[in-house]
Amino acid sequence: MNQNNDTNLPKQSDLLQQGAAAAWPICLGYIPIGLSLGVLAQQAGLPWWSVAMMSVLVFAGSAQFICVAMLAAGSSIAAIIFTTLIVNLRHTLMSSALAIYLAGVNRKFLTVFSYGITDESFAVNMTQFKNGQWDRWRALVVNHLANSVWILATVTGTLVGQFVPQGAFGIDYALTGMFICLLVFQLQGRIYILTGLLAALISVAWYLLIPGDSYIVGASVCAATLGYLMQRRYRSSK
Repeated sequence: MNQNNDTNLPKQSDLLQQGAAAAWPICLGYIPIGLSLGVLAQQAGLPWWSVAMMSVLVFAGSAQFICVAMLAAGSSIAAIIFTTLIVNLRHTLMSSALAIYLAGVNRKFLTVFSYGITDESFAVNMTQFKNGQWDRWRALVVNHLANSVWILATVTGTLVGQFVPQGAFGIDYALTGMFICLLVFQLQGRIYILTGLLAALISVAWYLLIPGDSYIVGASVCAATLGYLMQRRYRSSK
C-alpha cells in the first residue's frame, strides 16, 4: 500500500476511527502525566493560561517537566531554553525516520504533521507504517488526538492543582516514571538493552566525575553513539 496515495483512501470516518484506535493508549497515558505536570506547574506559580500556551506551543512532556522544575529552582531563561533545546533534539531524529514514509508530501501537511510528533506518537506511527497498512492521514489523527488530550490534561491539572497537597500521590515522580516506561518499550533486543545499561553507567560516572548537570545529555549522546556503532558492526558481521 502506498501511504501517500490519497486516491484510494477510505472514508473520513474510517480514518478517524482507525487513527483513534491506535491513539487511545497514548491518550490514556497522557491523562495522568498531563495532570501531574499541571499540578506541578500550579505549585511552581504558573497560571493556567501559561501552561496552556506551553502545551500548545511546545507539546513536549519531558521538556515541559524540565522547564517547570527549572522555573521552580530559579534557573535563568537562557539555561531553560538551552536545556529544553538539547532535550528536544531527539525530535530531529524521529522526524527523519518518519520522513521515509512521507516522501512527496507537500510542506503544509508536513508542518502540521511534524508539530504533533512525540516519543509516543512516533513509536505508534512507526510500528503502523512498518506493518504496511498505514497512511499519513491516520498518522495525523494519532498525532493531534494525543495533542488535544495532552493540552486538556495539563490545563485541568493546573486548575485542580491548588487542591492537591505538595508531593501528594507521587506526582513529583511522574517524569521519572514516564521515561522508565519509554525505556522499557525500547528494549527490544540485546543491543538496545546494552545501550540502556551503557547510558546508565556513563551517566553515573559523568555525574560523579564532572561538575554540573551535563551528565544527562552527555550520557545520552555517548550511549547512542556506542549503540549505533555496535549495531553497525553487528549488521556487517552477518
